[in-house]
Amino acid sequence: METPFVFGRLAIKKNFTNREEEKSRLINNFLMLVNTTLISPRRWGKSSLVEKAALEAGKSDKNLRFCFIDAFNVRTEEQFYQALATEVLKSSATKLEMLIDNAKTFMGKFLPKLSFSPVNQNEVSLSLDWNEVKKQPDDILNMVEKIAVAKGWKFVVCIDEFQNIATFQNSVAFQKKLRANWQKHQHTSYCLYGSKRHMLMDVFTDSSMPFYKFGDLMFLEKIEKEDWIKFITGRFKDTKKIISKPNAGLIADLAECHPYYVQQLAQQCWFRTIEGCSEETVYESHEGIVDQLSLLFQSKTEELTNSQINFLKALLCEVAQFSSKETMAEFNMGTSANVVKIKKTLENKEIIDIRGNEISILDPMYKSWLKTRYFKLK
Repeated sequence: METPFVFGRLAIKKNFTNREEEKSRLINNFLMLVNTTLISPRRWGKSSLVEKAALEAGKSDKNLRFCFIDAFNVRTEEQFYQALATEVLKSSATKLEMLIDNAKTFMGKFLPKLSFSPVNQNEVSLSLDWNEVKKQPDDILNMVEKIAVAKGWKFVVCIDEFQNIATFQNSVAFQKKLRANWQKHQHTSYCLYGSKRHMLMDVFTDSSMPFYKFGDLMFLEKIEKEDWIKFITGRFKDTKKIISKPNAGLIADLAECHPYYVQQLAQQCWFRTIEGCSEETVYESHEGIVDQLSLLFQSKTEELTNSQINFLKALLCEVAQFSSKETMAEFNMGTSANVVKIKKTLENKEIIDIRGNEISILDPMYKSWLKTRYFKLK
């Protein structure tokens, strides 16, 4: 029997949980070609939401095409152009002959080299002469718009890990180049998202940056506990097993409604359940996950300075003012300026999340490990 809970990969169809409001907003943006930026911490389901919305939008409009680009390993401007050109070409053709014709028609001046996997011809790699691309990079950036116009299509280009462009050499100049071209497109829109929320915030919410007010800015929130309860109880029932609403809610609480961990914890509970899932099973499953991740968490903690570790302890102790003399002295965090530096560093490391005056540890399992195993707090 297939597990009814999915984590670590895209959750679509029955595995997709709620997000109806965000999904509807995203579908409308796709259909109306509204540029969209999606921001949230990692593992909150951005990729699954985009994929689900794209599938439904594509069913509503047969002239709508999607191009998906994963910029995780893209570290230079050259690699970005190559990834963009490759995925746009692949999205523009359903057959090998059409793909080659499109390459000749829309990229002829760059003389691209195409190679195909002997096992799967859908696996295409493309090589570009970087010296030629540097002369006219706008042609690559506008290629998808030209294809859309020529074929009477609408295109949505979805770029995951988009925050990586902030690490490019001359990044701001490159961002200006992207926006200058993309904002002119009438048949193409862009959905930009990634796993490093603080970096995306710098790119899209800083009024001095090129991508400020580029399009509809969506902040993805956690899925509500009641929605998780409905989903978990329903998935157990689909597989002839039972879990009560209180125990489904306990799963959501222990995972702090974190989509990745709710799915993982629910899966572990499901594995341990023959007929009915007990409260004891939920707690045992939670402890099992924390134990399983202990070596990873130990390694993560060893990379932190003493003052950063002390800050996390103060956070878990729910101190009111981190910069007060009493707190800084009790937890040995140095000066108030050092506290500010600690916050920024921990945020950059994606260990904490800062929203206004509210600070939280992003990973609920790491939080539990710190509290019960490392600091051994009551």
